Amino acid sequence: MQTINVNLPKKSYKIQIENNLRMQLHKILGSFNTGQQWIIFSQKPIFEVYGAEIQAILLQHDFKVNHILLENSENAKLLSSMELIYSKLINFGCDRSSVFLALGGGVIGDVTGFAAATFMRGVRYYQIPTTLLAMVDSSIGGKTGVNLDDGKNLVGAIWQPNAVLIDPIFLDSLPNSEVVSALGEVIKYGAILDSDFLHEISENLDDLIEVRDSQIMANFIGKCAELKAEIVEKDEHEANLRRILNFGHTIGHALEKYFGYGVLGHGVAVSYGMLAAGKLSIEFAGLNPNDYAFLAQIIKKLPLPNLPKFDSHEIVDIIATDKKVKDGKINFILLSEIGEAVIVDSISNEKVIEVLKKI
Repeated sequence: MQTINVNLPKKSYKIQIENNLRMQLHKILGSFNTGQQWIIFSQKPIFEVYGAEIQAILLQHDFKVNHILLENSENAKLLSSMELIYSKLINFGCDRSSVFLALGGGVIGDVTGFAAATFMRGVRYYQIPTTLLAMVDSSIGGKTGVNLDDGKNLVGAIWQPNAVLIDPIFLDSLPNSEVVSALGEVIKYGAILDSDFLHEISENLDDLIEVRDSQIMANFIGKCAELKAEIVEKDEHEANLRRILNFGHTIGHALEKYFGYGVLGHGVAVSYGMLAAGKLSIEFAGLNPNDYAFLAQIIKKLPLPNLPKFDSHEIVDIIATDKKVKDGKINFILLSEIGEAVIVDSISNEKVIEVLKKI
């Protein structure tokens, strides 16, 4: 088992990565089972393949387990849906000793974490990500959130899980399009933190897309987890450094909202956002054009869907409402070189529009 420690002042925890780890949950969680309610948050397709089996195993080992199945779309993250979730938790007899299990992708992790942060003023929860995107990014670091009509993740909290339990075998049932989408986030880590890792990604990208060997996947998941854990340890609450993890996200989130959440995959939107941020990096952060060309070459090797036509002015208007705006200025994460990210807030709307027309 690969174990990565996330060492924080108030709540440290482990990221554990192992094939078939889901079959060992009763052992991993057994010492924490004191007769309380355990609630599995999931979605129907995931629960039918994995969740029902996990629940049955836990029940066999004297866990009191129920489940809540959320809508299989970004609509599950609407703030208005939370009241129904809280009511179900009350009906299950949950209290402050209850434990939540987030079995799913980023949507499930966000909603479960937000429910854990707010129900009874805070309960324990575990992240059990089933998508590559959640394994390498959203399940780590304690960010939770739900959406408003005005934007994504505008209501949320930093609420760290008790552990992140990753089973790469989950990826066997993941559609290829979701793997491709998630690889955008994998590329991001190399771009902002580790140039050697970016070269390794470039050399193995075809195998990651086509072969999906669980051990190769586990190695790359582990590397991403290590890089993110290092950032979270230094800046848990995103005061400064952690913001570099938003490389590609300023424009990416705006594209997601413009086309409608769920229409354009998060990783796909981030990939196009990185292409735009990379272009801005040449002018505003001194990125060598050859380095941008290398990054763009890797991103374009992904079989991404073509970006539909959009209004660049509307994208800029959406960006202005994003939570990455600080003191009235839009914060862009740019690259000064491969492996080195900087925060820039001096880019005009006109320049952003110009770059958007070129991606």
